[in-house]
Amino acid sequence: MSQPSAIEPAISSERPLIVVFGAAVRADDTPSPALAHRIASAVAASRLYPDAALLCTGAVGRHGASEASVMGRLIGTVIDDARLHLDETSSDTLQSVRAAAAFMRANGFDVAIACTDRYHQPRVRMLFALAGVRSRGLAMPHVGSGAYLRRMRLREAIAIPYDLIAGIAQLRRRR
Repeated sequence: MSQPSAIEPAISSERPLIVVFGAAVRADDTPSPALAHRIASAVAASRLYPDAALLCTGAVGRHGASEASVMGRLIGTVIDDARLHLDETSSDTLQSVRAAAAFMRANGFDVAIACTDRYHQPRVRMLFALAGVRSRGLAMPHVGSGAYLRRMRLREAIAIPYDLIAGIAQLRRRR
């Protein structure tokens, strides 16, 4: 799976779903910088894909509001609420992909547009592939320090094999 190089418009016959992956919410129910970055990217993607629905994923973390509800509240100020859907139960990437895949199948979507940081894209796209869902990534520019990016890449290096095993186990259970 290659890294996305640009946001690509949907092919006219596709029915895309923009899946916005959660990140931390602060104690005052405002988005962390990572979540704010994903929200801004989701708004940009919603303009590029004007007919696409958006699914915001993320449960309650350390603080009161769910990641999905914070995203929904902010994204809902600039796009039609009818396009916006929330998954407030998923507490990790694997659960978010599972929820998105189920939502897509139930509602006739055929491609997921993964709205998450670039370092997170390989794992997300791998999990969508394991779930049998076509996906594309958004080319979100990196924000944050070099040290932050190194920590996130290390986290992903650990998480990819773990989620690969979990995703394969899920496939076997479905058979």
